[in-house]
Amino acid sequence: QVQLVESGGGLVQPGGSLRLSCAASRSISSFYVMSWHRQAPGQQREFVAHVTSGGSTSYVDSVKGRFTISRDNAKNTVYLQMNSLKAEDTAVYYCNARNTRDDMIYWGKGTLVTVSS
Repeated sequence: QVQLVESGGGLVQPGGSLRLSCAASRSISSFYVMSWHRQAPGQQREFVAHVTSGGSTSYVDSVKGRFTISRDNAKNTVYLQMNSLKAEDTAVYYCNARNTRDDMIYWGKGTLVTVSS
């Protein structure tokens, strides 16, 4: 079992930045692909970015060049640096951990990001 706790959400103006954090309750250094997803009001949850245990990253096209995912295995924490935020980035952001050995998936409860002037 892995518990995930997101933090760092809030209200930011368009063009601003936020850094989200996801703290895991146990080591994520091996076997876990960590990712961020988001769900805007009235829409389905969508993939935003992932980082493998080896550090490879992938992003949805809409955030490429603006968001950066990273992981600190020593702190069991994953980050999402979000720059040049737009109103359409407004959503609840969820952290996800997938164990590549058994495909077990864990979700955090989410943190709300609101981009508005």
